Amino acid sequence: MKRDGFPSALYRAQMGVVWPIISAHSSEMAKRLQSDLVGISAFVATVEAGSFTAAAERVGLSKSAVGKSVARLEDHLGTRLLERTTRALSPTTEGQAYYEVCVRVLADLNEAEAQLASARLEVSGRLRISLPVTFGRLWVMPVLLRLAHDHPRLVLDVSFTDRRVDLVEEGFDLVVRLGEPGDQAMLTGRRLGTQRAMVCAAPAYIAARGAPSEISDLIHHDCVGFARDGASIRWVLPDGDGALSSVRLASGHIVSDGEALREAVASGLGLGYVHTWLAAESIRSGRLVPVLSGTSFEGAPITALWPRSQSPGPKIRVALDALVAALLPTPPWDVGFI
Repeated sequence: MKRDGFPSALYRAQMGVVWPIISAHSSEMAKRLQSDLVGISAFVATVEAGSFTAAAERVGLSKSAVGKSVARLEDHLGTRLLERTTRALSPTTEGQAYYEVCVRVLADLNEAEAQLASARLEVSGRLRISLPVTFGRLWVMPVLLRLAHDHPRLVLDVSFTDRRVDLVEEGFDLVVRLGEPGDQAMLTGRRLGTQRAMVCAAPAYIAARGAPSEISDLIHHDCVGFARDGASIRWVLPDGDGALSSVRLASGHIVSDGEALREAVASGLGLGYVHTWLAAESIRSGRLVPVLSGTSFEGAPITALWPRSQSPGPKIRVALDALVAALLPTPPWDVGFI
């Protein structure tokens, strides 16, 4: 099954952008350039999919046609691009370098096509997007709903998970990720902002136990920790000199859900290190009170990612633009806190 933007956009780019140029030259040159472009698309798909069979499904050709296209490309270049074993295909050193160049070429062709088409194409089709559960529901889904109303032919297919999905393998067009995006050689990203957090407590807790005035005071307080994959996450806070310190909390309550953490702190169970995108409404209403001088601490990024081998076509582009407009330069939850 073909993915939007690849390889169909490449073929349209060949005919709409490249072909008028090469048609002025000899038909032999035209055939050579067309063959090279098909070979490049087959090669990129093979590297990303790991086999001719999977690549064939991706580009809409037969396994034999994909293999022959890559072989002709290797003959033309005079070098071996793929290591062939009985189990898988992987790029050679030269093949990896060539792959990185090819990805940029395909992205440039798709970008050229997208720019030419943007003025005349209505945003349509299915947008498969993966979102973090709580952040996605609170802050991204409202943006997508407005987008769907503005573009009636756009169909949303939204998945919510805190698992780090594989966009290429699982067929997502777009993902919003909290935290470092990691080494994603096959993905392109756009920064949507930075998470910030505050150490907070309920008014009743402060009335009973007082509020810490510096980091060293935390050891004398009950704290509600957040757990990921069964391990409690340390609080990373700046000390008096601005250097970051990793704070080991005294043993206490631990939860593994953001909204449950917020509610546990609001109930007076202890201090909590809560992201402002989750705690802002409770802070404004007085259910939570920032401590440690009310300082908000800058944390990990918020990033939108899409497959590197395709340009952000109209449906991805409008989603990115809507998210940027909603979250930058200052996200709505941080207004008044920074």
